[in-house]
Amino acid sequence: MDNLSDTLKKLKITAVDRTEDSLEGCLDCLLQALAQNNMETSEKMQGSGILQVFASLLTPQSSCTAKVANIIAEVAKNEFMRIPCVDAGLISPLVQLLNSKDQEVLLQTGRALGNICYDSHSLQAQLINMGVIPTLVKLLGIHCHNAALTEMCLVAFGNLAELESSKEQFASTNIAEELVKLFKKQIEHDKREMIFEVLAPLAENDAIKLQLVEAGLVECLLEIVQQKVDSDKEDDIAELKTASDLMVLLLLGDESMQKLFEGGKGNVFQRVLSWIPSNNHQLQLAGALAIANFARNDGNCIHMVDNGIVEKLMDLLDRHVEDGNVTVQHAALSALRNLAIPVVNKAKMLSAGVTETVLKFLKSEMPPVQFKLLGTLRMLIDAQEAAEQLGRNVKLVERLVEWCEAKDHAGVMGESNRLLSALIRHSKSKDVIKAIVQSGGIKHLVTMATSEHVIMQNEALVALALIAALELGTAEKDLESAKLVQILHRLLADERSAPEIKYNSMVLICALMGSESLHKEVQDLAFLDVVSKLRSHENKSVAQQASLTEQRLTVES
Repeated sequence: MDNLSDTLKKLKITAVDRTEDSLEGCLDCLLQALAQNNMETSEKMQGSGILQVFASLLTPQSSCTAKVANIIAEVAKNEFMRIPCVDAGLISPLVQLLNSKDQEVLLQTGRALGNICYDSHSLQAQLINMGVIPTLVKLLGIHCHNAALTEMCLVAFGNLAELESSKEQFASTNIAEELVKLFKKQIEHDKREMIFEVLAPLAENDAIKLQLVEAGLVECLLEIVQQKVDSDKEDDIAELKTASDLMVLLLLGDESMQKLFEGGKGNVFQRVLSWIPSNNHQLQLAGALAIANFARNDGNCIHMVDNGIVEKLMDLLDRHVEDGNVTVQHAALSALRNLAIPVVNKAKMLSAGVTETVLKFLKSEMPPVQFKLLGTLRMLIDAQEAAEQLGRNVKLVERLVEWCEAKDHAGVMGESNRLLSALIRHSKSKDVIKAIVQSGGIKHLVTMATSEHVIMQNEALVALALIAALELGTAEKDLESAKLVQILHRLLADERSAPEIKYNSMVLICALMGSESLHKEVQDLAFLDVVSKLRSHENKSVAQQASLTEQRLTVES
């Protein structure tokens, strides 16, 4: 390695004299030494202070620039050399070199910057601020026939696209067009995979989603799906998954989704529909997720229900009841839930038998499936008849009460409570209330009245008022042991309670007066004081209900 010390000394001298031949000789020796023992050579270079000299050698005019950039790229493979490269001021001249016409200079410069900034978000952000993204996108367009340069650009994009701050800059370039053009030319799996790795993070941005759709990416993805669907090769299966996942991601943007829906007549929409009955789990999953994404506005939902999508989803779910694929179950239930949101769809979906299909998954132990199952049922039971039918289903009610205690799964717990309340509110049925009382559901509705979400509190109070009005005798003991009266006192006394919570709490108090034991609790808690204060409440409905409640309390006392 003594030769190396001589080379480094000589290099410092020739760097000042700028004698290109001897400079080139020294650089060749350095590259050779790095090839033999990169780490040891790098350490010597760091100690010699040669990095500062490199900053002055990175000029577009010099014939040695590519070699200097190559050496920097090699030393920056070592983590301990990256900060010294930054401190030596190498980033700025390297960024300038990205404007070079020389393909070798561009390649080595890209490698050097990539290695220096590898794994450092702060350095990558610095590159973004220096405007490298538009420059690299332009390079990709100009040098798309140079495989090494293309790869360098893709690696850079892959790293930079992970940063949120890059998305806006990417969106202002024609990156979508360039990547799709490049993608169409690739035959090799590895090359396509590299492009996929750039597309996935970029497609998280809504503006870029739309650009990719307009550039024709979807057609490429559909073609891949068609080519790979029957293959059992590992690479093909992986590519099918990547293509169909990316397709679903593009549908998450409102504009890109609507563009592809084309009023339900679009070729893409029709192709995605054909995935649902396929025998490939990955395609079934992507198809169901795509439908769930298309079902994000009422117009699309109504069109899809009128065109038989519900039956396709029910058939798919039927294929996954016994030991089914959980992700497919979850996706198909998500799609049904979204389709059930428009009022006009509910009756159609009920008469198609959706509730019967959904109830087959009551035995599922998977919280994501439970959550979507509950959401779908809750969306469907606006109609009294449907709510009554489901509310009399003892197995369902018992399972709901069980899930109301799923402390580890807040979503399942919340949805179970809301469905219990909805069954009572929409059915207004004594039989449903009795089934819920017998299954031990009352305490959960009382707890729900203390939820941090006003909408849930309200739903609980309205359900409890119906229970008190229709079946007070049956529910009396459970309401007592759940300490309902104390909770209502707290809600009325709390200044932070929303007006509708105060209003419905007073309606409920009046309804509870029909029970001797609950009436006694109301008297013992001095409700009159709290209620009389509410007569001057700024909300008219609250003030009026306070007057009525006060009269009732006074008469009953």
